[in-house]
Amino acid sequence: MAIYAIGDIQGCYDQLCRLLDKLAFDPSKDCIWALGDLVNRGKSSLAVLRLFKQLGSSAKTVLGNHDLHLIGVYSGLRTMQSGDTLDEIIDADDADELINWLRYQPLFIHNAKRNLSLVHAGIPPHWSIKKTLLEAKFLENILQDDNYIKQLKVLYEAPPTNLSAVNTDDSERIKWTAAYLTRMRLCDNKGDLCFNTIKPDLAKSGFLPWFSFPQSLQKGTIIFGHWSTLKGKTNVTNIHALDTGCVWGKQLTAINIDNFHRVAVNFD
Repeated sequence: MAIYAIGDIQGCYDQLCRLLDKLAFDPSKDCIWALGDLVNRGKSSLAVLRLFKQLGSSAKTVLGNHDLHLIGVYSGLRTMQSGDTLDEIIDADDADELINWLRYQPLFIHNAKRNLSLVHAGIPPHWSIKKTLLEAKFLENILQDDNYIKQLKVLYEAPPTNLSAVNTDDSERIKWTAAYLTRMRLCDNKGDLCFNTIKPDLAKSGFLPWFSFPQSLQKGTIIFGHWSTLKGKTNVTNIHALDTGCVWGKQLTAINIDNFHRVAVNFD
């Protein structure tokens, strides 16, 4: 049995199928763990969603920012953005079934036996693994609630602003949790975020890639996506970046979580 983590697919169904073939993936004994952003910008998001759902227990995914965006659009909480390729999903006969399946996917996976975590964007330096599991579960419970549309509305109204209010204001807690787990790249050691650049040298003083802080090195192995301009490199031994820009014409990459061997296919 092999378990493979796979970087951001973003609707690149053909490349996903070629990667699975290259891995000799066998759903009867192997498992794939996607790092979020199954959908959007690529041309075949519907096919990707259907495949993951059909694979059942042989496929898992954490939610990424584009997956949350899809849930928001389908629920009427957000509007389509320039470059979105979600229409095929919205109009599909099985859209309800697919969105409900997506709502029940986790935001964070931690395997205690392996001391290994999977997340779309990252783990903020001031959160422990225990804290990350707690906050992820908080937002997952909202997404999975029958009344999720009303509760989730705040997520799409404005970005997080008041970090000090997280412990007393559920609205801020929802926004910060989603931001950390699905959008974070640069932060400071207190957990404040820099959204206006993905280039560390252009960020305000004290803002660094989240995995650069000493606290990040103490959390075991972390595998994440979201940041394609890293080109799959963090220069940190136990922290692995897997978004290698497939949707931008680059590569789709998988990593075997037993030996951390990487396998990739080119976009074309």
